[in-house]
Parts: sequence; C-alpha cells; structure tokens
Amino acid sequence: MKKIVLVFSLFLIGFSVQSQEVKKKKNAKVSFEVDGICGMCKTRIETAALKSKGVKFAVWDVNTHQLNVIMDERKTDVLTIQKNITKVGHDIILEDDKKIVATTEAYNSVHPCCKYRDEEIITDHEGELKKQKKN
Repeated sequence: MKKIVLVFSLFLIGFSVQSQEVKKKKNAKVSFEVDGICGMCKTRIETAALKSKGVKFAVWDVNTHQLNVIMDERKTDVLTIQKNITKVGHDIILEDDKKIVATTEAYNSVHPCCKYRDEEIITDHEGELKKQKKN
C-alpha cells in the first residue's frame, strides 16, 4: 500500500511540475525602442535583429523608434536580439528612461550621418524630415 501511495504521489508531483512549465511561443510578438535617426539606421537595426536565430520578422520605424519583432521563443529571447542590435552600434531604450548602451567602439562604427547621440546631426535630420513631409 505504501508503494502505491508513493508512486501515486510521484505521479502527481511530476504532473504538477509539467503543468507549471511556461510554454514558449513559436510566433511571439515583441516590440521595444531602438535609438537611430535615418534609413541607414533602419537597415542596420532590422538586419541585426533578423540575424538573430529565431527572428522571423523585424521592422523599425524611423519616427517612433519602435522595433516590432516576431520571433520563435524556443530559439531566442529578447535580450539576445537587443545585444545583437547594440553590437552594430544602436542603443536600446527601456522603460523608466533606462538604456542598454552600445559600446563606444560599436557606436563609432556607424556611418557619420547615423550618429544619433550628436544633437547637431539629429537637428539636421529633423530638417530633412520636415522637407520630405511638405513634398
């Protein structure tokens, strides 16, 4: 009788542990903010995200800085994608004004017109965006 109770108890424990396991989604939708200012930044950010194993779709919006990703959570996670983006020189903007900052070496590798930390370049791009909207 003790053996039956023991086996039954182990069965219940195993079943409850299995039901608590978090199911990872095959097509998880994730979005976060990435710093950048132009079309070349867009290409660089999207390419870095897509090179992450398990990322199926990545689109970055120049105006909102929002990166939308569809990924397989069984193959990758958000932090891995964010690290790959910082490796190509772009900062990740998190909640509460926190950031994952790209290294100086990575940031310096971006094209001179993509220096999103430089106020003068940002102002220059804003002027170009205004001209494009009027036409």
